[in-house]
Amino acid sequence: MMKQYMKNKSLFLQKEELLSRIAELFSKKILRPSGVLVFLLITCLGLFSCSKFLEENPKDKLPEDDVYNTISEVYLNAVASLYTYVGGYSDSQGLQGTGRGVYDLNTFTSDEAIIPTRGGDWYDGGFWQGLYLHDWGIENDAIQATWEYLYKVVMLSNKSLERIDKFAETHSATELPAYRAEVRAMRAMYYYYLMDLFGRIPLVQSSSVAMKDVVQSERKTVFDFVVKELQEAAPLLSDAHSNQSGPYYGRITRPVVTFLLAKLALNSEVYTDNDWTDGQRPDGKNIKFTVNGSELNAWETVIYYCDQLKTMGYKLEPEYETNFSIFNEPSVENVFTIPMNKTLYTNQMQYLFRSRHYNHAKAYGLSGENGPSATIEALEAFGYETAEQDPRFDICYFAGIVHDLKGNIIKLDNGTVLEYLPWKVSLDITDTPYEQTAGARMKKYEVDPTATKDGKLMENDIVLFRYADALLMKSEAKVRNGANGDEELNEVRSRVNASPRTATLENILAERQLELAWEGWRRQDLVRFGKFTRAYSSRPQLPDEASGYTTILFVAAIELLNQNEIIFFKFTPIDYYSNLMKPEMEFSRRNHAERVLSRYSCGRIPGIFFFADFMNFLRQRSICFLVINTIFKPYFDCLIAMIQQVKTKLQRITDFNLKT
Repeated sequence: MMKQYMKNKSLFLQKEELLSRIAELFSKKILRPSGVLVFLLITCLGLFSCSKFLEENPKDKLPEDDVYNTISEVYLNAVASLYTYVGGYSDSQGLQGTGRGVYDLNTFTSDEAIIPTRGGDWYDGGFWQGLYLHDWGIENDAIQATWEYLYKVVMLSNKSLERIDKFAETHSATELPAYRAEVRAMRAMYYYYLMDLFGRIPLVQSSSVAMKDVVQSERKTVFDFVVKELQEAAPLLSDAHSNQSGPYYGRITRPVVTFLLAKLALNSEVYTDNDWTDGQRPDGKNIKFTVNGSELNAWETVIYYCDQLKTMGYKLEPEYETNFSIFNEPSVENVFTIPMNKTLYTNQMQYLFRSRHYNHAKAYGLSGENGPSATIEALEAFGYETAEQDPRFDICYFAGIVHDLKGNIIKLDNGTVLEYLPWKVSLDITDTPYEQTAGARMKKYEVDPTATKDGKLMENDIVLFRYADALLMKSEAKVRNGANGDEELNEVRSRVNASPRTATLENILAERQLELAWEGWRRQDLVRFGKFTRAYSSRPQLPDEASGYTTILFVAAIELLNQNEIIFFKFTPIDYYSNLMKPEMEFSRRNHAERVLSRYSCGRIPGIFFFADFMNFLRQRSICFLVINTIFKPYFDCLIAMIQQVKTKLQRITDFNLKT
């Protein structure tokens, strides 16, 4: 059922994205309609009255209540629909896979990775430099968009909970408690990301909250709420491994919640500190959690939940690479992943695409953007070019002379050998001999030569949580609690045949960089260890930054949207495209009341249906339509997409600004 939902949703989004791309080409005058086209279009429009077409037709939509008539519809529209937002295909959307969002804010603000300015590439108005320098300001569009994305899912979760509760008033389906728990866990996870990135945030638990009632909550208040929600949801969730194919594939299950609870406890000194600039934190030994009726301190809580994951059947894969391979669903180590499929989902993985040199990607039959690279600090942590070089370096990075999948040396356009130069990386390498080749590049995920969309649509599921992280969390918790964490640390190291190390906090932080490279945890780890604000190579410490003020991100304002239009589908086992042109295609619109989200619409105006109805209108009235459609359909698409953009802008209503 969930796969059917995702497939139909995917097809809709793919069509919408196509319209957007064509519109972009049109606006840039890459596509130029001829005078003949304009004449024909005006003539067609002039022949027929469009007044009735532009009118709302009640027969083509369903009231909101009608898409929650059965338990299956409740699941599709209140639960499954939320998972379409975990991954993404455009900037700042999804927890991983796309650019300028959660992942980039956690990676390129740290000492792990850098996107150098390479001549005309990657300056982007100073955006990437600003992330690395911690100089992002309060008007950063990417940070704002990430805030909006995270709160969008929070508010949709609130609405889902309300719909489940309303359905429960007249139905007694046994599935309802589990559905409700799943949505609560989803909302809690998004609040976790908001709290981690932004610190003090509004805690909103209703989809119809009035702006006068919206206030910022202290970080500890949000932390306590998230822990409570996850603890109460956990017993009602399935024990299934959500990374593996089956009915719970890609969903939040008890192991996912268990991992999150361990992560929350591990960072509790940071999350319960309402004043993160005074140089003082609570002591984890004095932070108490109630777990199964027992009172445990933060470190004991971490150990408990990590042990729970082991009892649930998680363990290290014998081969590190297995977790990131093509078709990595069978992994016994991955806890939570974003499902990837070239045809079923629209989730994209941009990181490999962004990092490879153009000719490197071309040799795979893919595309590249020649950007993200390892920092000097990362190279030093891996012991690059030393006798103690960590075995995971060659798994995680391309460095030196680069080969294609058949072992052939890849060359630059001038015929010279393509050789990545890791040590030459810097913030700005413009006009240097290594402008195009500086930096070790991302390699971690196995190359999928069948990937589409420049390599961004691949079959490797994106790894969010995995058991190796849990072992390192347990090791750190034991050390912070005064115990020995060698066993867990060296279990991780022995898997890759790395020599044993003593579990000190310094060694554990280094191990987390080695084991979890490119996985989006580095900023959080550095904040927890008090090292985020130190100077990096090419990055001086900002004035007063030692106080910790850059350990959270900032947004300028919270804005309110009224009547935000969102599409709900009533799915039946039909082929989406074959029914696209049919008047009876089932979809409904609903208006959300006041929402604390953003200045941008979180829904999608159904421009695709506008186009479909227009095509049907002409089909019924003009015998020459088939000729017009064949020759000029791309231009119709462009015009409709441009109309769509105008409609979207008209719907962006700003009613209130709340200063943060």
